[in-house]
Amino acid sequence: MSPTAVPAARDRLRIAIQKSGRLSDPARALLASCGLSWRESRDRLFCYGETLPVDLLLVRDDDIPGLLADGVCDYGIVGRNVLDEQAALRAGEGRAQVSKEVRALGFGGCRLDIAVPEAWEWEGPQQLQGRRIATSYPGLLAKWLAEHEVEASVVMLSGSVEIAPRLGQADLICDLVSSGGTLLANQLKPVATIMRSEAVLAGPVQPFADIRGELAQMLLRRLDGVLRLKDSRLLLFQAQRDEVPGLLEMLPDAEQPTVLQVDGADTLALQALCHGAMTWQRLEDLKRAGARGLMVLPVERMLA
Repeated sequence: MSPTAVPAARDRLRIAIQKSGRLSDPARALLASCGLSWRESRDRLFCYGETLPVDLLLVRDDDIPGLLADGVCDYGIVGRNVLDEQAALRAGEGRAQVSKEVRALGFGGCRLDIAVPEAWEWEGPQQLQGRRIATSYPGLLAKWLAEHEVEASVVMLSGSVEIAPRLGQADLICDLVSSGGTLLANQLKPVATIMRSEAVLAGPVQPFADIRGELAQMLLRRLDGVLRLKDSRLLLFQAQRDEVPGLLEMLPDAEQPTVLQVDGADTLALQALCHGAMTWQRLEDLKRAGARGLMVLPVERMLA
């Protein structure tokens, strides 16, 4: 698509997700929890939305920012590391940004770290002056080096970055880290974090000018409801009137509770939607503070 081309108006929303990999199944499960279902094509590259006019493209993770930029898809579920890398490269080339992070999705967490040989005594970024750094993220690495006024050689590798120091290709690496086991196996240790990544919903900088705008707003409302309910529970209990203020202070993650008087007495019944984990220890603390008949209920759906 040429820089001046305008994507044709569409009456269906198109979302690109990873065809296979660690973000694939969680992304489909998240969208399904928003009430979406699909009929998959024979080549398993396209899923036609059945319950709503929202289709899926099944592609490589690295291709999603480009598909967004070209207008081939409207949204994409992609790692923040991939999205920000493409943004850094566009900025370095003087090109305008056409996509942005719309929502953080809370899965696929990892870090983009600087990792050095275990024998090194880390003294800070200036220690990297003149060094060779192997990475699959040259844009983000170059931005970080510039921020710390460090001049180093960036060795671009598309895979197996962690083995580069052992092969003599680089002095250290900049790579994604989840558990750290791969670094340990290659006698490397993380010393600085460039960014923290997770799966995100990416979308266009400019709003849609056709029916996709309404579809996008509906999708985001449902998505917000699902994400908000991830750790949400409905808490019900009774307490004496003078104990209620102290109990509510113990529920900083709760929305404004519903309070009912019980049989004209000084006992109140409360129900509060809490958005944090409701652990056994938390219930014990509430009980000691005066709550009685504590009950925790799951919340299946919520629409603000």
